[in-house]
Amino acid sequence: MAANNRRMSGKKGAQVGSGGQRRKGLEGKGPTPPAEMRKKHKKNRIATAKAKQAARRPAPRGRGGKGTSEMVVGRNPVVEALREGVPASTLYVQQFIDNDERVREALQLAADRGGINLMEAPRPELDRMTNGLNHQGLVLQVPPYEYAHPEDLAAAAADAGEDPLIVALDGVTDPRNLGAVVRSVSAFGGHGVVVPERRAAGMTAGAWKTSAGTAARTPVARATNLTRALEAYRKAGIVVVGLAADGEAELGDLEALGGPVVIVVGSEGKGLSRLVGETCDFRVRIPMPGGAESLNAGVAAGIVLYEAASRRV
Repeated sequence: MAANNRRMSGKKGAQVGSGGQRRKGLEGKGPTPPAEMRKKHKKNRIATAKAKQAARRPAPRGRGGKGTSEMVVGRNPVVEALREGVPASTLYVQQFIDNDERVREALQLAADRGGINLMEAPRPELDRMTNGLNHQGLVLQVPPYEYAHPEDLAAAAADAGEDPLIVALDGVTDPRNLGAVVRSVSAFGGHGVVVPERRAAGMTAGAWKTSAGTAARTPVARATNLTRALEAYRKAGIVVVGLAADGEAELGDLEALGGPVVIVVGSEGKGLSRLVGETCDFRVRIPMPGGAESLNAGVAAGIVLYEAASRRV
């Protein structure tokens, strides 16, 4: 009997009363991460070294037709940016990160898109890159936007055998408004958007997201001086129409919308600046029976673009 007990005590396996604690060992651990993410792999060491070099490199300054690079930080913002097709060059992932559903989705989206470098970096490096923001272990680098020249928009219309339909923004500083205008221009067959180089919204990740991907096919031009850019359009035979609450004419009465036109939209608070307003051939108002004092740039531009597009059919 004693010998039998010794044989029983040496038996391996789960014992009575374990409560299934070893059940976790049977659960899957998900797909094998890429080589760049696997510790002690040669590609991981190379990627980590590159990440440290990139983190120490200052962000390029915008010059000519380029904007500046920026960082999208945080798990939800990074996943949303990748879903919306925001251009990206590198996805930085913190070493030993808690691999939750959002991290896995970010890695999968980056891999599916291709052309996005995956780099693992220690938390202190990501803290320094983001100036201490709460990055949650994920940082997406957005490359500088390639701006067009204002003349390129009119040239593209001429190449297509169409009258130019362009929107210029004066004093609009919210990137989401810029993205909404880009989306409306694309929807109504416009040829692009012009923004001033200074004190104006640029094509950031937020603008890309709001444009819902249309920024990939609708150019945004940047003008050193918006007034001079509008004067150049006038010399080229393009009518410049400014939106103003106190405009001399109503939108529906303006026949010029059926031809080559630049629609100038000011900021929601201040409207058109003085010099820009004086440069316009016409200043028109959008009738608002409900009594609203103003509309944001995205909504106002959409209304005028619809009116212009309906006259071109």
